[in-house]
Amino acid sequence: MTLRLVTVLALVALPLGAALAGDEYVAVPGGVFQSALKYEDAKDGVRVAPFELMRTPVTNAQFLAFVRSHAAWRRDRVPSVFAESRYLSQWSGPDELGPAALPQQPVTWISWFAAHAYCNAQGARLPSWSEWEYVAAADETRRDARKDAAWRERILDWYSRPSNRALPGVGLQAPNAYGVQDMHGLIWEWVEDSSAILVSADNREQGSADRAKFCGAGALSTADSENYAVLMRVAMLSSLAAADVTTNLGFRCARDTP
Repeated sequence: MTLRLVTVLALVALPLGAALAGDEYVAVPGGVFQSALKYEDAKDGVRVAPFELMRTPVTNAQFLAFVRSHAAWRRDRVPSVFAESRYLSQWSGPDELGPAALPQQPVTWISWFAAHAYCNAQGARLPSWSEWEYVAAADETRRDARKDAAWRERILDWYSRPSNRALPGVGLQAPNAYGVQDMHGLIWEWVEDSSAILVSADNREQGSADRAKFCGAGALSTADSENYAVLMRVAMLSSLAAADVTTNLGFRCARDTP
């Protein structure tokens, strides 16, 4: 069964456009930027159309509201093809948060399928990698701070911290130049095209949900080898299957500008 078909089956029972309380979006103007990834058809830069992005990652409280209204995504009911056994394992129960999952913390232990379903349920989608990279290039005052060594060092400092620490709540960081918060220093985030960020030389492997064989190859597919923070994200996302979950992997939604 292909990834596309599985995704359709997972979403077929979900109503569209039912926005969840607390989801706030920021309008992001379009533009052209140089991606850290090499794209043969975008040598002059990647063009990003205007879109909207959630100001902060989805929280435990927001995802709990989704699970309570879409019971098929409870951890005791979701099929294993859509989420591995550790899915939402930090919650006290299938529809109960508990002391290890505070309401304002970003929801983690989330599969790509679950993140996709959440966004779809409110008429949104996961951002593409290009959209995420475009917004993540900004610091508090500049839309592209990637050449600033001090800014890159600040991001890398987060990577060096143990991943077993309790996560702070969302929205505690200063907004970047677009008004978006927590792009760095809080969690990793799913994107719509996670399984296709890196491309194998063997075209028989394209579209496979199992990308583990490409982990660590990110440096070979990048145009900016100094941007180690981006390489880490690419290696992380491209190594995961769509049903995988991890302790610090969450998501936020995007939607097209009307």
